[in-house]
Amino acid sequence: MVQEHEMKRFGFGENWKAFSETIDQERLDEAKKSLQYTFRLDDFTGRVFLDIGCGSGLFSLAATQLGARVTSIDYDPDSIACAEHLRDVHGVQEQNWSVHQGSILDDALVSEIGKADLVYSWGVVHHTGNMKKAISNVASLVSQGGSLCLAVYNQQGGASRRWLRIKQLYNRIPSMMKPIYVLAVASVFECRFAIVRALKFQNPLPISEWKKKKKDRGMSAWHDWVDWVGGLPFEVASPEYVILQLRPEGFVHENVKTVGGVWGCNEYLFSLQDKV
Repeated sequence: MVQEHEMKRFGFGENWKAFSETIDQERLDEAKKSLQYTFRLDDFTGRVFLDIGCGSGLFSLAATQLGARVTSIDYDPDSIACAEHLRDVHGVQEQNWSVHQGSILDDALVSEIGKADLVYSWGVVHHTGNMKKAISNVASLVSQGGSLCLAVYNQQGGASRRWLRIKQLYNRIPSMMKPIYVLAVASVFECRFAIVRALKFQNPLPISEWKKKKKDRGMSAWHDWVDWVGGLPFEVASPEYVILQLRPEGFVHENVKTVGGVWGCNEYLFSLQDKV
């Protein structure tokens, strides 16, 4: 398997750096609500929260404000800089929020990280280049009785292969052409969505849908499009694949939120039980 540092990679951290400039109290509040809903827990006080692939650091910050002691990990130096900046701006002490650069594929790093009560890895394992190992390493960091949240790209067969080609082309073209390419790809799909809305006698304009993105984990429509069109490495998995990989390790799926047959992330909540 090709190692992460040897592959053609999308600049995830660069995109998160741009997104971090949009973080405000509303986005932070939505991130906190998302974590509470995901883990079915209102108060994180006394719990250790591990954010694997922390991106902008938004969800790490949200976890600290919910009372958790947080460790953030990301492969991309720009993401690390974003998280550290967010920590400093909000005055969070390092003993309550530590930030580390590294790959979840690095066994040495994984062995150094302590186990956590709440492990969060949203949209990360499928971008490592070795999703199976990434899932296994993430799962190894959950403490007994703890919870694991994963979000993994849905397996679409031929459609997933077409998206892979779109992403590969994005990462080959000159930097100045990338925003135009994202706009072109996004426009095709936004037009399709508009037609569907019109056929349902709804407002076909996408503005209301874009605004909803801020209510969806505090995210941004444009930065999500950039991430989706450019994100390499890229792997996908069916719900059965993820659940069956973790079941032998004692994980029970408490909740699975799928996207059906379309593109996007299936979301999983697992709890770690004693092995039978």
